[in-house]
Amino acid sequence: MSMDHQNFRTYVEENLDALSTRPDHEALIHQGRRVTAGEFRDLVHRMARALLAQGVGRGETVTLLCGNLPETVAARYAANLVGARVNHLYNKLSAEAQADIVRDVETRALIVDPRYTERAVEVTDLAPVPAVLVLGPAKLGTDLLDLAAQQSAEPLAGLARPDDICAIRHTGGTTGHPKGICTTFEQVRWFRGVLPEEPGFERRQLVVTTLAHGAGHLADNTLHAGGTVVLLDDFDAAEALAAIERERITDLFLLPPLLYQLMDHPDAQHTDTSSLRMLTYGGCQASPARIADAVRRFGPVLIQGYGQNESGGVSVLTKEDHDLGRPDRLRSAGKVLADVEVVIRDESGRDLPSGEHGEVCVRSAMIMKGYWKQPELTAEVLRDGWLHTGDIGFLDDEGYLTIVDRIKDMIVVVGGHVYTTELEDLLNSHPQVRQSAVFGVRDADRMERVHAVVVPVPGSDIDGDRLRAMVREQRGAMYEPAHIGFVDALPLTDAGKPDKKELRRRAEQELATTG
Repeated sequence: MSMDHQNFRTYVEENLDALSTRPDHEALIHQGRRVTAGEFRDLVHRMARALLAQGVGRGETVTLLCGNLPETVAARYAANLVGARVNHLYNKLSAEAQADIVRDVETRALIVDPRYTERAVEVTDLAPVPAVLVLGPAKLGTDLLDLAAQQSAEPLAGLARPDDICAIRHTGGTTGHPKGICTTFEQVRWFRGVLPEEPGFERRQLVVTTLAHGAGHLADNTLHAGGTVVLLDDFDAAEALAAIERERITDLFLLPPLLYQLMDHPDAQHTDTSSLRMLTYGGCQASPARIADAVRRFGPVLIQGYGQNESGGVSVLTKEDHDLGRPDRLRSAGKVLADVEVVIRDESGRDLPSGEHGEVCVRSAMIMKGYWKQPELTAEVLRDGWLHTGDIGFLDDEGYLTIVDRIKDMIVVVGGHVYTTELEDLLNSHPQVRQSAVFGVRDADRMERVHAVVVPVPGSDIDGDRLRAMVREQRGAMYEPAHIGFVDALPLTDAGKPDKKELRRRAEQELATTG
């Protein structure tokens, strides 16, 4: 049940209150520029008033076309403070895909990073919006920072109500109609308690992935705790390692492919990473063998978080669970959170006992309100208060949740089905393999075949025949890939996940060419 809106305070107001306790404390750092808590708080209030003056208020949509700037965080806070819902575009989508989203969410104001003004022109040509506001002087639109400078920095009470939509986050979007996941202001406040608290030290978080993804949530938590957020524009292993040492970083979030790049970089061997207290990973499947490597490299600081934009947080694999003496634990996604219910169900909706594979279904206060303007799709995944995640998994007798695959990624072959993550784990266990991605490709007869792409250790002599023989011996002929390709690096999505759509496209193109 929603709380009384007259007494409701948004996450923005709570964070600004926390920042007010130490106004001279450095809150955000970007390219040597250091923004104090007081400066950030004042900027948010000034921006909020500027947005109201531009006709942006409660129930409107603000879309961000922005990189990792302190002003990006301030713009999101300002928009949410006046009760607007925020949609943050992934910057590596095509202009057409971005325009589809801008149009779909009924954008009232597009807020643009000056570095993306050329893309903003492309997007607004395809999807015109009432207001284009730029975080600095530019040939396009109006300078939002100049508008904000003319406004008062006096505190502004939040205009949002608990059940108003706070954020619309899109999943997919490269093909077809993207799904906009709607989360309310009340639900956003629940996200703060997903990861365990680490009292006794001041948090210094390094952001190396887009603020539109999980790093944005964690930045909010860091600011609420009175910590400092250090922003890099994009992930670069050498830059990240240097920043960890220079800024004495305590908190870092990475998707597994980026974690592998970080620990494999030559600089990792002589970089001081002893300040790290919480290295959180998640967002896609991780390799147990590679996670064990990361524990050896960085120490007992790893935490895995499992969840979805639709579900919020679901489970956590704690530091203590990253026990090298229990490699089976590293395959799991940890124990279900205290305020979350999880059941495993078969195709008929029957609850399954421990150990049996089925769809992971979740019920909690963090579950999305629904998909933006897609009630039929919402009804498909939200049934009787339970979110059907589309993930296949199982619970063991100790309450640990293991995710086996996405239903859509599971490969149906003659004689059964192949769980892609199980095959990836096996390939990654080979000492000459750094990373792999497994996916299904349909042949000319429309039969699905197992394909794998492998990133080998530099200088190794591993080949497809030996890897296929290993798979055949340890998992059987059903799991043996029809094709294994080798690349220097896997293509990644904007969020940092292996881009299996792109890998599948390449494989299909190669099949069409070779016949």
